[in-house]
Amino acid sequence: MTDRTLHELLERISVLHFEGNSDIAINGVSLDSRTVVSGGIYIAIKGWQTDGNKFVEDAIRNGAKVIVSEEEPPAHMFPRIDGWIQVESARQVAAETASWYYGDPDERIKVVGVTGTNGKSSIVLLLHQLFQKLGFKTGVFSTVSNIIHQTVLPSKLTTPDPISLYKDMAAMADAGCDYVFMEVSSHALDQDRVYGIDFDVAVFTNITHDHIDYHGSFKAYLNTKKKFFDHLSPRAMALVNGDDRNAGVMVQNSKAKVRTFGLRTLADYHAKVLDMNFDSMKLQIDGREVITHITGKFNAYNLLAVYAIGDYFEIEREELLLSLSALREVKGRFQRLNVGSDGPMGIVDYAHTPDAVEQLVTSASELVSGKGRLITVLGCGGDRDKVKRPKMARAAASHSDIVILTSDNPRMEDPEKIIDDMFVDLVPHHQAKTFRVTDRREAIRMAVSMAQSGDLIVVAGKGHEDYQEIKKERIKFDDVTELENALKQKLIK
Repeated sequence: MTDRTLHELLERISVLHFEGNSDIAINGVSLDSRTVVSGGIYIAIKGWQTDGNKFVEDAIRNGAKVIVSEEEPPAHMFPRIDGWIQVESARQVAAETASWYYGDPDERIKVVGVTGTNGKSSIVLLLHQLFQKLGFKTGVFSTVSNIIHQTVLPSKLTTPDPISLYKDMAAMADAGCDYVFMEVSSHALDQDRVYGIDFDVAVFTNITHDHIDYHGSFKAYLNTKKKFFDHLSPRAMALVNGDDRNAGVMVQNSKAKVRTFGLRTLADYHAKVLDMNFDSMKLQIDGREVITHITGKFNAYNLLAVYAIGDYFEIEREELLLSLSALREVKGRFQRLNVGSDGPMGIVDYAHTPDAVEQLVTSASELVSGKGRLITVLGCGGDRDKVKRPKMARAAASHSDIVILTSDNPRMEDPEKIIDDMFVDLVPHHQAKTFRVTDRREAIRMAVSMAQSGDLIVVAGKGHEDYQEIKKERIKFDDVTELENALKQKLIK
């Protein structure tokens, strides 16, 4: 069947589900978490690596009676099935079906989505902290973790698949959550994982080089991000970083109310960094001063976005500033370590793009005083965008006194070749201060052994991750633990 509207399709699925007591499965994963289709409906999705249409026969053998696909039905399928519904986008059908199945949870809860190359996790988790402190119940979807009020769940993807997303969002609504704060990745937008969600607020942090291996070009990456704002309703707010040159592009076709935030340009929400050190940062936000436990210039943007969202939801501004001053850093995001007053200090961060590394080392260098040095440990992931590797190394070398290139998650690649890609474009005077240590633990220990009192060690690339992925195995490894242990050992000696 062709030319069916999504509404008609959902009606058809609804009738089949309730009258036939059937199950609905998306690429073999059923909406009620069973893997057997049991006489139900199978939605076949073409994935980046797997095509669900290849498993239609398996679904039919498991009892599927209706197939939803972008493909035309093969004649031999009948009469083994009751129907084949051909649609323009199986992904959109899957998202809408999951939303319907779980009772349209986005209608029962305020939803804030955050997209951009950098800052998504920090803003989402800071919003969770803030609104919990203000007495609200909140849910979170993030790279670091998913949270239903105070229950922390593991996170496999920055933005989950539609089944997991709507299932957990329904659980959040059932738990009485007032707000959901969600990272919205470019992969999720491209794959329609958040299709149909009625966002109350959409945030744009920035856009720089990332995921080009997936999207093919920066323009395609930008246009994918832009889709988020193109689909907002007129009642929503689009909050964009006015200091990013692509902010206007993001919202040029948006029906939402547009608000800006920034440090350098005129904006609806403006902040200024008045003072900054390793322990705190003093900001001026909308003419008021606030001292935060969180430091680093790029965190000023994150805090300002959080403030703007609180203000949009009509939280009293003085109460907002007081709550901002009590917020704590997000795990693995400019996370500071100081194990003794006489030793070097450390920072662990998730920075894994050229711009993120640039912001990280620039902010870190501003915290080094006197004759202190900045020592940066950096790796790049394997089986990912190779173009950004030399750019990341250049960013680190441009602002660090010593750089140690090491392994990150090499996956199936040779870590030495990844380091070669990073090292190749360094100019001679940068090469002279750059070391290569493939073993990440040894690289961190080397950085600490070279460090003196007043020095600052930055370990970048993995942040909150507690593993290394090598040859399809995940080996336990935590940058925070490794750096903290090495700093403590140095203090004992």
